[in-house]
Amino acid sequence: MNNNLSERPIGVFDSGLGGLTVLKALRENFPHENFIYLGDTARIPYGTKSPRTISKYLEQNVNFLKTKNVKAVVVACNSASSVVHAITSDIPIYNVIEPGARAAARATQNNLIGIIATRATVAGRNYVTRLEEINPEFKIYQQACPLLVPLVEEGWDDDPITNLIIYRYLSPLMAVKIDTLIMGCTHYPILKEAIRKVVGPNVELIDSGASVSEKIESDFQKNILAPNHSGLTGDISFMITDTSESFQAQAQRIMAPMPVKKLELVDVF
Repeated sequence: MNNNLSERPIGVFDSGLGGLTVLKALRENFPHENFIYLGDTARIPYGTKSPRTISKYLEQNVNFLKTKNVKAVVVACNSASSVVHAITSDIPIYNVIEPGARAAARATQNNLIGIIATRATVAGRNYVTRLEEINPEFKIYQQACPLLVPLVEEGWDDDPITNLIIYRYLSPLMAVKIDTLIMGCTHYPILKEAIRKVVGPNVELIDSGASVSEKIESDFQKNILAPNHSGLTGDISFMITDTSESFQAQAQRIMAPMPVKKLELVDVF
């Protein structure tokens, strides 16, 4: 087992494709790092599950990634991030909620912040709690969007039906004049163009991938993780928990121009 911190991979997991938006941001920011991406496609979606069930999935996925000698785990799933406090770990575990909340707090000008997310994330109120801790003056509006993850997994991000559904979900948030919108599910940046059509050019869209990259870079400077200065491009391994005819094609589209190598089918429990 390789114990050289700079050569050990960073694990990234999500219930499906959405976490690839985080992985892509990480890859662009840390091209010398090795990554393992785990898509728990056998149990997607997480957002309709109970906190107890999501906590069990989270622990199983983290434990699996530890068997791959990862030096850190990025929970690239908002639903799983909402219960990340339930587990303990001897390696750093990054969630996407904390960095996303901080980014929204910096971005807003009128203190009116919208959140779109899965039902589990909305029910957990993790973004709301963190934002209120940062500034009690914020007015925060949540909207559950349970249909968006299946549409992304189906590859319907550029479809009239998707555009109509996004309009239906976002209309209440636009009515209260938000100036910042947290895309509180890692699938949602794939729909960024469609979301932008509804919210217009003046609403700041907060993407978890870019936000968590900033947090990890900060930790690099604190030597929690060691950057690789070898000058070589790191490897990415892609793993899924159930076969999917469309996953590789969709993954390649999201990660482009980065290549997506052959998917490995794994069991995490």
